Amino acid sequence: MGRNKTLSKKLKLAKFLKQNAPVPIWVIAKTARKFRRHPKLRHWRRSSLKV
Repeated sequence: MGRNKTLSKKLKLAKFLKQNAPVPIWVIAKTARKFRRHPKLRHWRRSSLKV
């Protein structure tokens, strides 16, 4: 595929990139460390995307 991507695929990849962010520190502080880890965190090598 290389660098030639359609706009829809690029937007979807950008969405997945934003989704993969960790839990913000203010959320951890607000919930008294009940939510430390994001349940939907994804590793680039372990799981593939449905793109």
